[in-house]
This record gives sequence, structure tokens and C-alpha cells, in this order.
Amino acid sequence: MKLVHKITLGNTLGIICIILVAAFSYHEFDILLAKLRFVEIADNLNASFLKMRLAEKNYFLYKDKSALQEIREQLKKSYATIKKLRKDITKAIGEKNFQELQADLRAYEEAFELVENADVLHTSGGARGKAIREAGRRLRLFSEHIVKIERKSVNKIISASKRALLTFFGLTILVAITSSYLFFSRMFKNLRRIERTANAVSKGEFVKIKGPIPDNELGSAMNAINKMCEELMTRHEQLIQSKKLSSIGILTAGVAHELGNPLNNISMVAQTFMEVHESLSPEERLEYMNIILQETKRIKEIVQNLLDFSRPKKRDFKISDINHLIEHSLVLVQNMLHVSRIRPKLELQDNLPPVFIDEDKMQSVFVNLITNAIQAMSAGGVLTLRTKYDEKEDPDRIIVQISDTGKGIPAEFLSNIFDPFFSTKGTEGTGLGLSISYGIIKNHKGEIEVESEVGVGTTFTIKLPIYREKEGKDGRQENHGNR
Repeated sequence: MKLVHKITLGNTLGIICIILVAAFSYHEFDILLAKLRFVEIADNLNASFLKMRLAEKNYFLYKDKSALQEIREQLKKSYATIKKLRKDITKAIGEKNFQELQADLRAYEEAFELVENADVLHTSGGARGKAIREAGRRLRLFSEHIVKIERKSVNKIISASKRALLTFFGLTILVAITSSYLFFSRMFKNLRRIERTANAVSKGEFVKIKGPIPDNELGSAMNAINKMCEELMTRHEQLIQSKKLSSIGILTAGVAHELGNPLNNISMVAQTFMEVHESLSPEERLEYMNIILQETKRIKEIVQNLLDFSRPKKRDFKISDINHLIEHSLVLVQNMLHVSRIRPKLELQDNLPPVFIDEDKMQSVFVNLITNAIQAMSAGGVLTLRTKYDEKEDPDRIIVQISDTGKGIPAEFLSNIFDPFFSTKGTEGTGLGLSISYGIIKNHKGEIEVESEVGVGTTFTIKLPIYREKEGKDGRQENHGNR
């Protein structure tokens, strides 16, 4: 189901619940207002009925004919009230009770007319006096009875409305929670998956979103992120390869110089051999050939090292000796060191714990940092490669430091040197090497830091987690997952 449909359905359910509560509340409060209105009307009627009963007593006890006029006025007032407010009274007590109220009032009126039309005063003990008293008593009792019933009804309605509103409120909360769980829990779960992937990408870990992809807008976003991760991974590999090729271009000058020596030696030996071969003994001829063979092997080794460095490889995490990798990386740039007249200095701690790394990727980091250090120094500079491990200070990581005695990096640039395309070399640099190296170190769960002082030099510090058997297996699974 599309997210817009889920949201629409959830909102519809909420609106339906609100409408039901509103309709119920309106209905109950309408009845309540009608009954309260009747109680108010009934109080006025009872006041009129009470005045009629008092006037009735005055007539029979004190022979006061003016009391009959009072009864007549109260009857007219009661009829006018009933007629005017019939709709409200009927709504509150029903048509049957309304008719009964009218009948009792009419009976009292008929009894009053018999008394009013009499020629002489009658005592209360007469038949007509008993009739009017009985009609008045029934009218009064019925009215009080109805009022009492309606007051109880009002209390019941209030109590029932309270319970119903609480029930509706509980149902609304239940519907909201249920709809949120059914409609939005999976959506939030997928959003968290997207968030985790976005955070991983921001750290240079191009991990695709795994698991089922929903058929909705979030699914489209997740597919787009997966494609983006694939594209970023491809571009990342291309950038690494591009940086390697760029490094090879820089190494070319040193390689040309290094290849020139054995080629010159071969040329000289060949020329000498051609001139004196007739006078040479078989042993001397073999010695000349061995010299040529050794120089050829030397050329082959130089070319092979360059090919190994430039050729793209698949990720291959394995247990490695970081000291050996640093020494091998130094061999690759030996020609540059020689041409630039930079003195390498190795301070490699013995018996370092092993690490679990992709040697090809990590070697590209070391070569890039060493190349940058060489370019930052003038002739006579010192390149220091240092490794160390202190079980007490940091038992989980080894430290690799690459230091130069170059011109240094200004403090205002230090926070940006790992940003893509940021370079302090002007048009001579691409600004990608350190950014790519940063991503590779992060993919190895490591850290890279830089310290620099203008005119003194720069030190890059790499911290890599050491290999432990259990963590190594987990790391292997994680690296397989990152491929």
C-alpha cells in the first residue's frame, strides 16, 4: 500500500472517530438540554399549580371569591406555557406524558368551572369541593412525579455520557495506536534503515540497504539509495584507480632514472662483449651473460611493482603484518626518494599485533601519503615511517605515523584537507588523494588524524584496529557485506 494511501486511511479513521464522538455528544447534550429546559418549565408550572392550590384553599376555608380569579389567571398562564413550549416539553417527556399532563390540567379546569358557576359558596366537604381538590392533587402529583423522573433522567444521561465519552476516548486512542502500529511502524523501520545507510555513506561506507524493499514511496527511495551506493562505489574505485595512475605519472621520473641504470649497464656489457668475445673464455662469457640477466631481472622487478600498484583488484581483507606492508610501499616510491634526494627513516616496532585489512587499498593509502610527504619536502628532507603499539594506552589499535620535514600546512586548512577536491598544491593537485584515503581508513574501522606546523613539517597518524580471532570473523562478514 502506498504511503499516501496509508496516511489517508489513518486520517480517515481518525476523522470517523471524531465525527462519531461529536455526533454522540451532540445527541446526548441535545437531549440533556431539552430535559433541563423541561425541568425549568416544570418549576414554573409547579409554581402556578401551587398558587392555584393556595387560592383553592382560600376559597373553601375563607369563602374568598377573589381566589377564583387567581385560579383562573393561573390556569390561563399554565395553558399558555404548555401551548407555547409544547415542542420542548414533548421532546423531554414524550407525547404520552404531555397528553396526560394536559388531561390533568383540563380535569382541574372542569372541576374549577363547576365551582365557579355555582350560585352559592360550597364548603370543601361538598362533592364539587372534593372534585376540584382531587383534580388539583392529581395535577400536582403528576407534575412533581414527572419532574422527579426527569431529574433522575438528567443524572443518568450525564453519567452515561461520561462513560460513553470515556469509552469513545479509549477506542479513539486504541484506533490511533493500532493504526500507527499497522500503518506507520514499518514505515518508521524503513526510515531507520535509510538513516543508517545514509550515515554509513557519509562515513565512506557504501553499504546497500538489505532486506525486502516495500512497494511504496519509501521503496522507491531505498532503490534509489541502493543505485546511488552502487554508483558511488564504482566512482570511488575509479577515483582510487585515477589517483594511482596519477601517482604513477609522478613516479615516472624516478622510474625512468631507475630503469636507465640497468639499461646502461646492459648496453655497456653488450658492447664490451661484442668487442672482446673472441678472446674470452667460456667462464668469462657466462659472467657477462649473468650481469645482463641480473640487470634484466632488476628491470622486470621495477615494472612488476608498478603494474601491481596500478592494476585494480577486488577487495581482499586478510590478516596482515603492517610493518611488511609499509616496507613494500616504501619500495614502490624508492625511485622518487632517490630522485628527490629524500632520506627515508624507518622506526617500526617489532612484534606488532596483526591487522585485518585489504592490503591493496591500504598500500594505496601509504603510497599516497608518502608521495605527498616527498612533494612537500625539498632535497635533504627526512621521511619518517613509524609504527607502535601500547597495550596499556590503547589495547585495541596499532598506530602508523608518516612524518615529513616539509613546509607544513597552515592551521586554517587543516580542517578541510580530507574534503574532496580540496588541495594546497594549487593546479598541481586534484584534491582527491586524502579524501579517498580517509574513506579507505574509515572502511577499515580506523581513524586518520593530521598535525602540522608551518616550516617544521606534517605528521599523519593512522589508527587501525588489531586483529582478534572473534572480531576477525565478524570483520570478515562485515567486509563481505560491504563489497
